[in-house]
Amino acid sequence: MTISPVSYLERAILVGVKQKLPPQRVATGPGAEESLDELAELVASAGAAVCDKILQSRERIDAATVVGRGKLEEIHARVASLGANLLIFDYDLTPSQQRNIESTADCRVVDRTQVILDIFARHARTREGQLQVELAQLNYLLPRLSGRGIEMSRLGGGIGTRGPGETKLEMDRRRIRTRISTLEKTLEGVRDQRMRRRSRRAGIPVATVALVGYTNAGKSTLFNRLTHAGVLVSSQMFATLDPTLRVLELPSHRRVVVSDTVGFIRNLPHTLIKAFRATLE
Repeated sequence: MTISPVSYLERAILVGVKQKLPPQRVATGPGAEESLDELAELVASAGAAVCDKILQSRERIDAATVVGRGKLEEIHARVASLGANLLIFDYDLTPSQQRNIESTADCRVVDRTQVILDIFARHARTREGQLQVELAQLNYLLPRLSGRGIEMSRLGGGIGTRGPGETKLEMDRRRIRTRISTLEKTLEGVRDQRMRRRSRRAGIPVATVALVGYTNAGKSTLFNRLTHAGVLVSSQMFATLDPTLRVLELPSHRRVVVSDTVGFIRNLPHTLIKAFRATLE
């Protein structure tokens, strides 16, 4: 399932917020500008066209609209002038913030988490990866059902099928919770299988080498050069979601197991960290 996926037909305006720090505090980590550039790469990987970037400096985040009403009116005008149909915030929006922004900007609004979830849904190829992505999407969707009339793809028995005495929203919630429970049990079984496989490997004197690093840094390219595995190599972010293992013989004739892994990224959604626990372990 993909929640409101972005597509190449959509023209997106990116919005970031840079919080002003008191003189006694020193900023650490990536800046708002760098984070917004990273979001632009994510949006391109998801297939949308970035037509503008807006970065606002604020003392604090506006609880209702993140950027404040005045700035939001300015963004609305920019949307109209550029013919954009999508606003993407470099910020994890609450359901109420998302609704408030959409009502003023008069266009669809998504946040950084939703973009990453969409990319993961596009690139998950194994059954395990697809289950993990689906779990993350449903955990993201559940608190956003109220008052939105979200259109959802049918999953399993079908989300949104109205039953006797139940509103569509109540049925949606019940089916989503049931599906989440089923996915968690299934992935717990995957976790147990991985633990057993790791235990068996631990009894064999073969070292495991994991290629780790930032997404789109070249891990899969290096993996192919080392092992001739032929895994997918792409300039898009998160092209690798499912780990691949290959045996490699070193010049010393020692054999090791090499693993290609999913890349790191700043501000990875917590729902994905939880859903991908089995893979990360």
